[in-house]
Order: sequence, then C-alpha cells, then structure tokens
Amino acid sequence: MKRTPEPLNADVSAQMKRMPRERTGPEMLLRRELHRRGMRFRANYKELPGRPDIAFSRAKIAVFVDGCFWHMCPLHTTMPKNNAQWWSAKLTRNVERDREKDELLRMRGWQVFHAWEHEETTEVADRLQELWLSLRNSHSSPSAVPPR
Repeated sequence: MKRTPEPLNADVSAQMKRMPRERTGPEMLLRRELHRRGMRFRANYKELPGRPDIAFSRAKIAVFVDGCFWHMCPLHTTMPKNNAQWWSAKLTRNVERDREKDELLRMRGWQVFHAWEHEETTEVADRLQELWLSLRNSHSSPSAVPPR
C-alpha cells in the first residue's frame, strides 16, 4: 500500500490518530455485559492471530467488535471524499486482513465471532452466550459428570 497521503485537514488527521484500537466504547460495553453474565474471557488476546478483542480460551471463541467505518459495515460504510482512492484501498485491505485472520483462527480450531459496533449489546451478548454454552459443553472432558 502507498504511504499515507498528506492530510488536507490537520485537525481531522489528529482526530483520526487519537481513535483507540483497543477498549473502544462498544467493546467495553460488551465486555461488561459478558462479565455480568458470569462469562470469563481474555481481553485483546495477543497469543492469537488478529489479537481478538475477547477470547474464550476453553470454548475457543475469538470475538471481534468491528467498527463500522474501519471494517466497511454494509449498513453504515461511508467513503471519505478526500484521498478517496487511498481510503478505498486502505479499508478494502482491512476487510481482506479480517478474512485472512479469521481463516488462521479457524485453522487452529477456533470459532470466529464478529459483532458490529452499532449492534445492540444485549443482543450480541445473547448470541455469544448461546454459542459459548454450546461450545463449552461440547469441549468438556468425557469423564465429566453431567449436571443433574
């Protein structure tokens, strides 16, 4: 990819540089909701490709809370007018990198779960909890005593 083009507006450039990569608002809301439900996880797990926002190591679920702009949400994507060609290539590469990382995780036996930042936190947590319960139960040891 080409070098970053010269910004046309220094204020916008500074704002973009300040945007967090970790601990975003939507990610923190989901983490709090999952913790409230008793679901324990690792945050920003460095041991896995793509450094998932949330990782359930026993159930092998890697969770990514994707920003609508950076990951080209089909409902909310907007393409900047300034430096449009560069931004198009940048955002397209982000999506390609997401797919590559997802494939690497699947090859390691992990389930990949993506949520958009605009999705309702409790609805995402409901879907994730259902997946977590089904995988956690399927990964339990054969000698484990079933619950009564």
